[in-house]
Amino acid sequence: MVAMLEDTEHHGGQARYALTDTANAHVWGVCAEAEGLFADPPRSSYELFGWVPGGTETVGWVGTRVWLVPDDAAHGPWLLEDVESLGRHPGTDGLVLTALDDHEGPHEGYRSPVQVHDQRRRLGSCREFTRVLPGDTPAPSLVLRGLAPSDRLTRAWETGTRRTLDLKEAELEIRDDQGDLLGDRLLHPRIRGWSVSPHGRHLVDLALDGEFMPVPSFARPLWERWLAGPPDTPGAWAGLGIRERDAWLDLVRDRGCRREHGERPPGQVYRLDGRHITDEPGLYLALGEAVNGPGGYFGACLDALDDCLRGGFGHTSPATLHWKDATVAREHLSRRLTPQGKPYDLFADVLDVLGERGVRVLLK
Repeated sequence: MVAMLEDTEHHGGQARYALTDTANAHVWGVCAEAEGLFADPPRSSYELFGWVPGGTETVGWVGTRVWLVPDDAAHGPWLLEDVESLGRHPGTDGLVLTALDDHEGPHEGYRSPVQVHDQRRRLGSCREFTRVLPGDTPAPSLVLRGLAPSDRLTRAWETGTRRTLDLKEAELEIRDDQGDLLGDRLLHPRIRGWSVSPHGRHLVDLALDGEFMPVPSFARPLWERWLAGPPDTPGAWAGLGIRERDAWLDLVRDRGCRREHGERPPGQVYRLDGRHITDEPGLYLALGEAVNGPGGYFGACLDALDDCLRGGFGHTSPATLHWKDATVAREHLSRRLTPQGKPYDLFADVLDVLGERGVRVLLK
């Protein structure tokens, strides 16, 4: 195994990916290339019949996060991610959307009215909707190129039985150029095939089938930026759209929750640049940088912010936060909607949480 690892490191500079058995932490193998990691997952289509807009143009949404709120109280709200509106269906009163869904919404036979919002405004309503599942699509495939396999993995494909080829549950761990863990992907892999790799002796190209969630293609440039290492200047996320900011915040959170944060003494003064807080992910990205520097994490929702304020994430109360250009966040975050469509003031709620945990906030 040592020789195999040396070959992998020589090929890619380091073993960026590690395929690990989640049951016992056994490393099936390491490699520097994972083909198929970035892909567009299948999208569902929806038609919202009897669409009545709420005064907002709905044609051309791209990357919007939308909640469908059934009038029937027995069903909770249904989140659609990365929504794109295709406009009204010709000759009908229905609005057509494509999206990624959480598969936990109302059942297929649901026929009651639905209210639609994006957490900022009420987009409209419809008398009922239908979901059209994606057509037959190829099973997801992941090819680990230049893989240095463990002896156990080699025996599995050499045996070649259904049982040995099924690796059950595994994680693909992804490391940056410094060797620090950047993220992971849960897999249920089955060996589809393997071949000798041109990348080095003892190495193979391993093809896997099975259930896994790829990184969305739109997020690939962000991941590639982080693979070089965490940002070293603040505000690297400022020019991103909301879905890209969400993806950036996922990377920040994953890294932040794995790191050890040295506790600072109480009485710290934090300076928050509020110029770019025009949405919820921007709020938490700016707060994270104010407390823990570029790429820093300090919560990704109100509950997580409260947890961070209790300790363990580089902060000890009391402290002072100078919030520059706070009017930007007040304008964009004061009128929000819960998933159930109830109005609330996120800006005020954040100030309350900070104040309750001993942070004096000075708005500028």
